[in-house]
Amino acid sequence: MDQKSRILSLLEPAGITLNGPNPWDPQIRDERFWNRLFAQGSLGLGEAYMDGWWDAEDLAEFINRVLRVNLDQAVNLTPGFLWQVLQASILNMQTVARSRRVAKLHYSETDAYRASLDARMTGSCGYWPEGVSNVDEAQEAKLDLVCRKIGLKPGQRVWDIGCGWGAFMGFAAERYGAECVGVTVSPDQAAYGRERYKHLPVEFQVKDYREFDGKADHVVSMGMFEHVGYKNYRTYFEAARRAISDDGLFMLHTIGAQKTTKTIEPWLEKYIFPGGVIPSMAQIGQAIDGLFTVVDVHNIGPHYDRTLMAWHENFEARWPRPNTPEGERFYRMWKYYLLSCAGGFRARILQVWQFVFSTGGVPEGYRTAR
Repeated sequence: MDQKSRILSLLEPAGITLNGPNPWDPQIRDERFWNRLFAQGSLGLGEAYMDGWWDAEDLAEFINRVLRVNLDQAVNLTPGFLWQVLQASILNMQTVARSRRVAKLHYSETDAYRASLDARMTGSCGYWPEGVSNVDEAQEAKLDLVCRKIGLKPGQRVWDIGCGWGAFMGFAAERYGAECVGVTVSPDQAAYGRERYKHLPVEFQVKDYREFDGKADHVVSMGMFEHVGYKNYRTYFEAARRAISDDGLFMLHTIGAQKTTKTIEPWLEKYIFPGGVIPSMAQIGQAIDGLFTVVDVHNIGPHYDRTLMAWHENFEARWPRPNTPEGERFYRMWKYYLLSCAGGFRARILQVWQFVFSTGGVPEGYRTAR
């Protein structure tokens, strides 16, 4: 059986028909698609989409169905992917110097994020409890949940590792009377946050988390741990331990993987999250050994599917229709990013974990917040 026939046989149990009538059925626009897919795996799949070689009306559901039958594993072991794994095994792909790549390649796209995200520019999974109907409400619910999980009180100081555009710091200062300091490797994010929250007791520092030397009552980190890299997990938690008070709490919000890996999916590595790695539960457990006690774990993974779909809806409504080939390719790249990730969370191969750590347990017992 040739590769194309093998792929088509795997599509059948997923309920996918090539050029079929369902919204999740892929429509092949250019027959060169197949050579690109077999040569480059998931990287070729994403790049072919960016170039308009194929389409799917419901791209998120297509990705969900592909992942549920492990079709991605049939085409992913390309020479490029193997080289990516080898690099990640030998080198530290998330050094302080390399962390600047993330700011340049990803977080400098402020306009695209402004078009996609909520009113507070919260760049991580929202929280959708009963009664929440839109992404603005979902992000405020998430930020409030984080404040409640660490028991935040007026006047307390919080260190936000990877503070982004300052959504958490602004919320914590406004609603809870907190003082906050955040680190980001993106000058664009810091400039945005400083202007927006200049009336509040929040501080933005453009530096790597390893360069921070302050102290805090509590530590939070949302959507940043995925950039740390498995070689640096212990260093990351040591930095948090140095900063936090002995009776403080550390809330870590991160995407989580079912199994331990050393690198990320190749298309995301190239276009969205250079050096990214999704941590496993085993890696986190090993990294906190002797530093922190886990007092709570909360999996809100399904909420990211809904968040990403809301971001995509915003992006479609707000982003001007491109009128150049470069503009069209960026538009399709951003769309593929949002919808392919939504499909990954829908397939449940990706999780979102919220950990609450203490330095030695909570003497009176931890009261779970949901």
